[in-house]
Amino acid sequence: MASKPHPPLMKKHSQTDLISRLKSRKILGVGGEDDDGEVHRSKISQMLGNEMKFAVREPIGLRVWILLSAVGFTVMALMALVFPNQLYELVFEEELSTTSISVRLYGGALLSLALIMWNGLYTAEKIIIQWTLLSEACYFAVQFLVTSVTLIEMGTLPNPAMLLLLSRVLFLVVTMAYYYHLGRKPKKI
Repeated sequence: MASKPHPPLMKKHSQTDLISRLKSRKILGVGGEDDDGEVHRSKISQMLGNEMKFAVREPIGLRVWILLSAVGFTVMALMALVFPNQLYELVFEEELSTTSISVRLYGGALLSLALIMWNGLYTAEKIIIQWTLLSEACYFAVQFLVTSVTLIEMGTLPNPAMLLLLSRVLFLVVTMAYYYHLGRKPKKI
């Protein structure tokens, strides 16, 4: 008796079969809500439990500082984009003699930093918050240096510019303090 050749076996691709995948996840006990309302994506996350104990201990007032920074950066950016001449006159007490494109570019850069601040406000990751604070600190340091050099070149020292310089130093100190406290290792009890 001659045996017939068997047709090739049809393999089931369970990765692409949605129903099979859902059945497998149900058997494993993942993908659905537990008693606390959490949805676990894997058995490992289900066994480890809530990751709140691994959360970053934030310094008091950090979120408020980031919120104030985000609002401040957004307001200044919009002022620089919409009213560049008035913003320049407010700080340096003289009219902008050249085109206002440089002040508008400054507003665009501030708006980009504002977006970073808004992102830092809503994240829980320590490294993103640290980079947010570091970018804010770099901005304050650079603005202090640029404004100082500009005032020295102009040979004048208007009160609004002095207030701007002092505020930048204060903001730099506060931002670096939060950056330092966020980067410290927690004390073991």
